[in-house]
Formats: sequence, C-alpha cells, structure tokens
Amino acid sequence: MNTPATSITLAATLRDHFTRVVLPVWRGPGFNTALNLPYEAVSGTGERPMPVQRYRAMACARQLFVFSQAGDAAHAEVLFNALLHYFQDRQHGGWFYSVDPQGAPLDTTKDLYTHAFLVFACAEYGARSGNRAALDVVDGTSALIEQRFVAAHGLFNAALDANFSTMTGTPIQNPLMHLTEAWLAAREATQDSAFDTRLRKLAEAIERTFVHAPTGCIAELPLGTHDNRLEPGHQFEWYWLVKQAGALLDGTGLDAALTRAFDFAQQHGVDPVTGGVCASLDEAGRIKDATQRIWAQSEYLRALAIRDDDAARAVLPAQIERFKQRFLQAHGWFECKTTAGEVSRAEMPSTTPYHLATAYAALPA
Repeated sequence: MNTPATSITLAATLRDHFTRVVLPVWRGPGFNTALNLPYEAVSGTGERPMPVQRYRAMACARQLFVFSQAGDAAHAEVLFNALLHYFQDRQHGGWFYSVDPQGAPLDTTKDLYTHAFLVFACAEYGARSGNRAALDVVDGTSALIEQRFVAAHGLFNAALDANFSTMTGTPIQNPLMHLTEAWLAAREATQDSAFDTRLRKLAEAIERTFVHAPTGCIAELPLGTHDNRLEPGHQFEWYWLVKQAGALLDGTGLDAALTRAFDFAQQHGVDPVTGGVCASLDEAGRIKDATQRIWAQSEYLRALAIRDDDAARAVLPAQIERFKQRFLQAHGWFECKTTAGEVSRAEMPSTTPYHLATAYAALPA
C-alpha cells in the first residue's frame, strides 16, 4: 500500500497527543489509587474525576487493554489484579457488571458486552506480559460464554441474571461485535484453533440475523425489529474486524456485505463538510440521530486506514486533520458534538481511550 507521507505525519501527531495528554490523565486524575480502579469519567479539563456512582468491569478492562498496548506493564498489572479482585463472581462464575463507590458488587448482571471485553483485554495483556493467569481468563471466560450465554441460531444473549438462570437481554448486535473482536484477539494471543470454529459459527449467525441485504449494513437489532437502526460507526468497526479476520470468514458473505456497508455509511453517515460521523441512520439512509460521538469518528479513521484503494488513501489525510481539529483539545478530547460543532457532552469517559488507541494503531506509520 502506497501511503501518502502526509497521512504518516498527521497520524504521528495523534499518537503524540495520546502519549503526552491522554494516557497521563488515566494514570493521574482519572485513577483512584485507593481502590486501584479507573474512574468512570473525568471533567472536560482532565483535572478531576466526575462524582462516583459506580465502577464498571468493562471500563476497567478497556483501560487494561490501553495500558497493555501502550507498554505500561506496571499499570496494566494493577488493572488486571483489580479486575480479579472486584469483578470476579466466585460464587456463580463470570463477572459482575459493576461495583459501588466502595468496591462492593452493585449490578450483578451477567452482561455479554462486559464478558467480551474481559476476553479482549486479557488476551492483549496476556500476550504482552506473558501472565498465564490472564490467558486462563481468556479461555475460561470464552468457555463460560459458550455455555451460559447461548441463544438460538448460533447467537448469544446480551444479558442474564447473577446466577445465569434468567435471560434478561436477547441477542443484539453490539455485544456480538465485541465478542467477535475478543475472539479475534484471543485467537492471536493463544494460537488456539478453537477460536477459528467459534468465530466462523458466530459470523454465520450474525449474517443470518443482522445483515440488512439492501445496504450490507449490520443492523443494531435483529432484522424485522420495529424501528431498527444502522450505526455508521459500527459499519466502519465491523469493516475493520472482517478485514482482520481475512480468510477465516471466507464463504460467510460478511466481507462483501461490509464493503457495501462502508460505502453506505460513508455516503449517508459522514458530513461531507466537517467529516463528522453521525450516530445512526434508518434503513433508507436518513439520519435518526445526528450526534457525533468521538468513537464513531475514530472507527471511520481506522476503516479508511485499512481500505486499500486510492479513494480512501486520498480521503485519509484530510479526515485525520478534521478529526484532530474537531475532536481533540489541549486537555484530551471532546466526547460528543452536534452537527454545528457544539460540545454536547463535556466530560471524558474512561472507555474512550480504547477507541483512540485502536484507531491510532491502525493508522500509517
């Protein structure tokens, strides 16, 4: 791939901002040293944590991924130990959704999204640190997902109660996407062919249940659900994942579908003037939610970076610059903006650095 030098230079400025500005927030004001847990969010200036109502396992796992990828082994180890200490359900198995401000279990729901991020983060941490306990979490949590979250037609339920006896959330797209992401990471970290089988079965189930044939997009809810929606950011995220899977998903139809979905999302979901990616569209491509969330912008960058064609290479430098000007600031980032460019969410959540880290890692260097 012949990448313009401007893309390489601009991408370097994003990584520099991440290293100098973003990571120090989450080692400092964004980290509760008494509990060894990241706060859910910090103020827009990055100087203080927002009032504490809970700590989520998913947020801690995302931070574990970020600091593992960044090579901060010491902080990553602290986060891994915190996950085990606070969120592991030693009575029923699996992981609690959240703990209260004192670190006691708060929401004991067994949430697929959360479990997927435990697998994903521990795969990254285990691969980089060599910590066998982290890879044991990858294997054990993956097996638990197959056993306890299983639903009809090869899918997995979104949520169950604390002891897995009652389903409280039926299959939806987003947790399944992150489970795909997690199992791709686990496959890389463990070299276990069992993840090949898991990924193919899951991909086939997603294609049957969520792929909107006219556009190739993966819908948020099963096809035929009333008031369904298509999220451009998720099309770009899926596009990346399917390209990462490569030949593993040959024959599923997802590659061809997501190539069309990329075009649909780019045409209908990206503002041609500002480059802002809207939150959601209806099935005809009309905007349902015009909010521009930073994670969707980062997924667009990541998808552009992996799309091997002249049009994407031409767009990428300008899109990096527009992203930098519109969503980054001296103290961190702007989480949400309106189409007019006004800040609609001022605080910075601890979950967002994961999106920035994965996008920046994909950009040319």
